[in-house]
Amino acid sequence: MIQKLLDIKNLNITLDQKKILKNLSLSIQEKEIHVIMGPNGSGKSTLSKVLAGHPSYTINSGEIFYQGTNLTTFSPEERAHQGIFLAFQYPLEISGLTNFDFLRIAYNEKQKALKQKEVNPLEFLEIIKPLMDNLKISSEFLYRNLNEGFSGGEKKKNEILQMLILKPKLVILDEIDSGVDIDALKKICQSIKDNLIENSSLLVITHYPQILEYLKPTHLHIFMNGKIQKSGDLSLLEALEKNGYEAFNL
Repeated sequence: MIQKLLDIKNLNITLDQKKILKNLSLSIQEKEIHVIMGPNGSGKSTLSKVLAGHPSYTINSGEIFYQGTNLTTFSPEERAHQGIFLAFQYPLEISGLTNFDFLRIAYNEKQKALKQKEVNPLEFLEIIKPLMDNLKISSEFLYRNLNEGFSGGEKKKNEILQMLILKPKLVILDEIDSGVDIDALKKICQSIKDNLIENSSLLVITHYPQILEYLKPTHLHIFMNGKIQKSGDLSLLEALEKNGYEAFNL
């Protein structure tokens, strides 16, 4: 039986005493793909950071339940171990830490949290190699410093590689299409869909309608002024392209 994965009710969020999210409500069932579109500064990325547990944001009121449990009681690490994954719009660069070491540590931390066997470097290489082949990532990519000197497309592929390694239940993609050419985007979207674990869901934040063609979302939401103004299916895109965002500013 399909279960409710995420349930947000009347959420109000502030950052430095400025109200960002306003009475936001959103419900995501298992096996659904939700896409949020909206203008810059509307609060879309704030939502992704709040779900991941960013400490700078203050929850003034409202509720967030993940698999029936109050998500606000979880630390960012606990959220990740419980299956919440955020692919960042602008991934951090870290000197002195190889991509291989970062990915193996992340994998082993989740294994440890779930009381499962941790793996050594050779065992991890066997796990990660087919995933890299799927994304058409070369082996030398693993031994570069994390995101340092990576192109926009390489950074996004690396975020998806992390996702494939961690096998999350709720995948949040914050403008994964930014800085990626059409061929790479198509491959990334296909890899995401092919490798999602059973009963998982996607929450995708984007400006570009192109990604809708590849992901085939079940739900489309128009986001403005800190909340969802209109929800529907892909037919909503036609009205958006014809009338623009202001037509949905209620």
